[in-house]
Amino acid sequence: MGDQKNTFLAIALSALVLIGWQYFFAGPQLQKQEAQKLEMQKAQQAQTPAAPGAAPAVAPGTAPGVAPQVPGAPAAGAQPATAATRDAVISQGARIAINTNRLKGSIALKGARLDDLSLDQYRETVDPKSPAIVLLSPSGAPNPFYAEFGWVGATGTTVKLPAADTVWKQVGAGALTADKPITLTYDNGAGLLFKRIIAIDDKYLFTVKDSVVNNSPAPVSLHPYGLISRHGAPKVEGFYILHEGLIGVLGEKGLQEETYKNVEEKKNITFSVTNAWFGITDKYWAAALLPDTKAKVDARFSSNLVGTTHTYQTDYLLQPVTIAPGATGEVDGRLFAGAKEVSAIDGYDKTLGLNRFELMIDWGWFYFITKPMFWAIDWFFRLLGNFGVAILAVTVIVKILFFPLANKSYASMAKMKNVQPQMAALKERYPDDKVKQQQELMELYKKEKINPIAGCLPILIQVPVFFSLYKVLFVTIEMRHAPFFGWIKDLSAPDPTTIFNLFGLIPWDPSTVPVFGHYLMLGVWPLLMGVTMWFQMKLNPAPPDPTQKIIFDWMPVIFTFMLSSFSAGLVIYWAWNNTLSVLQQSVIMHKNGAKIELFDNLKALFKKKPPAAKT
Repeated sequence: MGDQKNTFLAIALSALVLIGWQYFFAGPQLQKQEAQKLEMQKAQQAQTPAAPGAAPAVAPGTAPGVAPQVPGAPAAGAQPATAATRDAVISQGARIAINTNRLKGSIALKGARLDDLSLDQYRETVDPKSPAIVLLSPSGAPNPFYAEFGWVGATGTTVKLPAADTVWKQVGAGALTADKPITLTYDNGAGLLFKRIIAIDDKYLFTVKDSVVNNSPAPVSLHPYGLISRHGAPKVEGFYILHEGLIGVLGEKGLQEETYKNVEEKKNITFSVTNAWFGITDKYWAAALLPDTKAKVDARFSSNLVGTTHTYQTDYLLQPVTIAPGATGEVDGRLFAGAKEVSAIDGYDKTLGLNRFELMIDWGWFYFITKPMFWAIDWFFRLLGNFGVAILAVTVIVKILFFPLANKSYASMAKMKNVQPQMAALKERYPDDKVKQQQELMELYKKEKINPIAGCLPILIQVPVFFSLYKVLFVTIEMRHAPFFGWIKDLSAPDPTTIFNLFGLIPWDPSTVPVFGHYLMLGVWPLLMGVTMWFQMKLNPAPPDPTQKIIFDWMPVIFTFMLSSFSAGLVIYWAWNNTLSVLQQSVIMHKNGAKIELFDNLKALFKKKPPAAKT
């Protein structure tokens, strides 16, 4: 019975983890999504973003004795403009096109904001003809999200500076491309000539070089700034393991993560640091400011209420640049705006010397397992050309790495099966002395070199691998819309088939059933996973205890329904891992002379039970 108890304990631990996961995360997720849909519908009906060219909350540098402020959304109580369509807002003024292999969009000459950007390589659905992902949108359109760079006057400075309503002039012509930057100029008419050169690399990094030529008779002191602003909270996944919102690594303060709700409550969160980056992140996309790592920055996470719409902003203010008459002041700004591809994020982290920019991807607490897991899967993907096959290959490698431990575990279980008669004899010899039974049992284990907890190890080893793979599938964009074979078009999404509509033969969507709908999406791969788990359970003799037997019999069914809502890649991994475990355990048990109970247990299912004795 010892091996049965150990196996039962291991399964119970795994079940507890998965049930907790389902209860605290997967279940509430659906409720959050429904609530978010209603909120978004209400927000769209009463969209309240600021109109293009709206005045900043505090006019920078206009009041002596008032600290300089980064421009932002209008102050609370301001009257918002009625939202127009995104295309309508973009067509309102002259723009310079952005055209690279990965990005499409434009920059308005009015304001010179980076506010129109789409990720051309990523689509809303698995259909390659579906619309491209929109990352940045202009103020005045639904869901504004944009970045801005510029200057604010030091305390007491009253010079006219470029603002959101300033119309810049392009020097030359042509679009912004990876090999051709654009140049913009603005003359304030009072002796200051502003020049801006915007460049972009072949991925997602914008470089903004601002300069000011002082042709006035007096020196001028200006603070460079950068900001990212978002109007309205976006739809978020709602999982505890994934951060979406404002994020940054701020010098010695380390990683700072603030949800939209937290920023609404705190209003302003300020930092005075060096070696920092910060921005706003979604699950797969992000926009982040990357100031010079040696510069001292006054950074801020903030929120404001405009009408009924919350705005969210992350910004920085650099130390003032004093420009003497006839001199030129310069500053460089950088913006990451794009997909959170691991290679791109790690590349910028290294080449720019950033402060752990890799944390833009939420690897979680088990970073030391999760990221190597991604590296392994990605390496096999490049070798084999399919992420699903790469997951199968990594599973085999994990099995090989843990083979010595699993070998000892299964060997110990096999030995335990062989001493079952001696264990039964101890119970008969000391039927009423439990203490003596345990003492003799421990002596038996010691004599036969049996580890009584060995049965737990195979499943306990599988748990961290399971969660690291879950994390990789959930957070990395490389897994998004990655196909396997057949009907699995997206390894990061659940198996789309279900037995409850005969795998698509009946025109009915079981997921529409209230409360239990997501449990009815019982696809082919979850069923295969359940079958392989059932075979693994049947390798062992049936427990004599009726309660344990019921639990063992129903455990595969419970896990099948629980994992049906998990990503297909994870279920494929679990099914493949079960299959390998069945083969591995069978070989090791046979090698150690233990009887493999699989066939006897299968035969017992079809044996006719004797009629109950009459009393």
